Amino acid sequence: MLSLLTDPHAWASLVTLTALEIVLGIDNIIFLSIVSGRLPANQQRSARRIGLTLAAGTRVALLVSIAWIIGLTAPLFTLWEHAVSWRDLVLGGGGLFLLVKGTMEIHHMVEGAEAGSSVGTTTFLAAILQIVVLDLVFSLDSVITAVGMAEHLPVMIAAVLIAVAVMLVAAEPVSTFVNTHPTVKMLALSFLLLVGVALIADGMHFHIPREYLYFAIAFSVIVETLNRIAANARNKSRAKTAK
Repeated sequence: MLSLLTDPHAWASLVTLTALEIVLGIDNIIFLSIVSGRLPANQQRSARRIGLTLAAGTRVALLVSIAWIIGLTAPLFTLWEHAVSWRDLVLGGGGLFLLVKGTMEIHHMVEGAEAGSSVGTTTFLAAILQIVVLDLVFSLDSVITAVGMAEHLPVMIAAVLIAVAVMLVAAEPVSTFVNTHPTVKMLALSFLLLVGVALIADGMHFHIPREYLYFAIAFSVIVETLNRIAANARNKSRAKTAK
């Protein structure tokens, strides 16, 4: 353990892996924001904290079970000359869940707009379960990546814990921003649909680089930001005219 503190390769692995875990955690934060936003205001922060704490425990448990994780990539059966593993089934199932969840949330935003706020339309336990289950799906690939990138278990665990701590800090402002801006929330839901498609593709051994997804959502965010700036300018102009 002490030798790791003076090993430059271990520190390089820690920094690289932590950055990777934080980037991959973007999906998790967005989903966390959407799900917790359906809870009463006094329960939202607790749901996010408990969900991320359980997520950290889940990721550490997966890392400790390295042999089991590696076994998840072994072929389970063959379907139409396509080898299917437990990893493929988990990713495909998680992708389908995201597609269903994202579609239902978009439907609720569009069709349920006249009914008022969506706050309080789910239970605390249901929100926690959804957060934990989807984090398991999101973390599976990142944990497998961690196993391949770092040689030492303490380095992998430290990277995961640092990344979850960053997510815990970022979850509050991101959730508040997403849930108070309907157009931003719609973009977030669209991003989750993209991630769902990517997970299903991964389960079918067709990898879509996450950089493409992040570029798509970043471009949309830039366009939305410009729209907001233009709208604010128009509102200020109308206010001056009204005076």
